Amino acid sequence: MLGEYRISGRRAADISASIERAVGEGALRPGEPLPPMRELAERLGVNPNTVAAAYRTLRERGVIETAGRRGSRVRPKPATTARELIRVEAPPGVRDLSDGNPDPALLPPLAGAFAAAAAQGDREPVLYGHAPVDPGLERLARAGLDADGVPDGPVAVTSGALDAVERVLAAHLRTGDAVVVEDPGWGSLLDLVPALGLRTVPVAVDDEGPLPDDVRGALADGARALIVTDRAQNPTGAALSAARAQALRAVLADHPETLLIEDDHGHHIVDLPLHALAGATHRWAFSRSAAKAYGPDLRLGILTGDTLTLDRVRGRQRLGPGWVSLTVQRAVARLWADGAVDPAAVAARYGRRRDALASALRRRGITAHGRSGMNLWVPVPDETGAVARLLHAGWAVAPGARFRMSAPPGIRVTVSTLTQAEIEPLAEAVASAVRPGEGDRRTYA
Repeated sequence: MLGEYRISGRRAADISASIERAVGEGALRPGEPLPPMRELAERLGVNPNTVAAAYRTLRERGVIETAGRRGSRVRPKPATTARELIRVEAPPGVRDLSDGNPDPALLPPLAGAFAAAAAQGDREPVLYGHAPVDPGLERLARAGLDADGVPDGPVAVTSGALDAVERVLAAHLRTGDAVVVEDPGWGSLLDLVPALGLRTVPVAVDDEGPLPDDVRGALADGARALIVTDRAQNPTGAALSAARAQALRAVLADHPETLLIEDDHGHHIVDLPLHALAGATHRWAFSRSAAKAYGPDLRLGILTGDTLTLDRVRGRQRLGPGWVSLTVQRAVARLWADGAVDPAAVAARYGRRRDALASALRRRGITAHGRSGMNLWVPVPDETGAVARLLHAGWAVAPGARFRMSAPPGIRVTVSTLTQAEIEPLAEAVASAVRPGEGDRRTYA
């Protein structure tokens, strides 16, 4: 137990800091058991209540978990283990397909929209006490939500999708509550949930979204919230079908107190229709971001939901940042109003690149998932080996460990900037990396 690492400290804060530091440095590994509280108290010469307080702090921070008589152990995926650090650095000469970014060539120019927004700000300076949501942006956002069948509700503006999710979770949940998440799923979200002191409950995903039976089981076991990506799920490209949405709504009908959070990750980059779950429970929130279609640096997301949820989110927002820049809001409203992005054309460009690579892989006997968006998820038997072999061959892809909890290994390939000339060489490299020694000898139909 604990190997060579010795927990130190006399105060609860010092003991918890010692353990958390060891987890962050890798001296205490995920799943490693911690000493019983009385044993550690005796070793450190402190009261058992002091150790109990330290362990309680670590549980609240999502660093450890306690399982009754089995004691406490480092969480399998502790909050201090940032998934963003699980990445491949592409050296010079290596083609980087790992970053998940949109194609810069498909992003709209921003200068005109920001010039118009700045000119409005000169005429009507934004001061303290100004309404936090630009009326023009709100009208456009609400019209888009109405057209997509999202129920009516107040509108808030957040600093992107992750900010929206964090604020909604904090508005309703308490430390230790369980949150159902997609697995594989968005790495930043899988880090955020335990960082808030909440427990992640992974459910499997196929091309049409989370599996209803898995969601049903998780909610029956007491999970209080469900987070679903409607379209262009990261990393698998899953998108809710009408049938899957209907099945999930039936599950949620049996658990109406569930906090439902939806992330429309594919807004304006996907041509598949939205099949929203919003309104299936008493407490719900629906978020869509401008990042993928208009530029990640805009840091702007639209959030709607039931009145109580939005009231809590906006109230807490007033006590923090106050509001998202009205200049940015007005610029985004101008981009939307002017049709600066053609969603159908953007979706078609990403779709052609995604489908071409998937087809090339299929001809080589390799399965790839990517129903929508700008990524392909490729299951592999040896994730570390596949990433390393691809890097050696001149291609950087994202390790699946960034996106999964209990799901099988895989790699994520971002196709957003992939050229036609790169399709076949990349498919050949993936086939060779997944099945070492076979790629050059295969015969393709």
